[in-house]
Amino acid sequence: MTAINDLVGLRNALREFAEERDWRPYHTPKNLAMAMIVEAAELVEHFQWLTPEQSQTLPADKLLAVRDEVADTLIYLVELADVLGIDLIAAARDKIAKNGIKYPAPER
Repeated sequence: MTAINDLVGLRNALREFAEERDWRPYHTPKNLAMAMIVEAAELVEHFQWLTPEQSQTLPADKLLAVRDEVADTLIYLVELADVLGIDLIAAARDKIAKNGIKYPAPER
């Protein structure tokens, strides 16, 4: 299996994983986006009805479950970006720059 130390390694490992299982035909942008939203909804379920304070101090077992849902969401996001040819780091960098213009920091 491909070493996973950064987004490129993660992308490559996910490609390999999907190819070994013949999943690539099913990894369309529509399917990946839908799967990502399902996983994000599963993530949100862990926080439903918690107070802000409770959400910041999750018990160990709940934190492990949240960790898995965060991973599932990231995996589908990386696969979606790969299928669409989007460089996630460049996209995030560009979006941060746009947000800096849209929401300038207050002068101090």
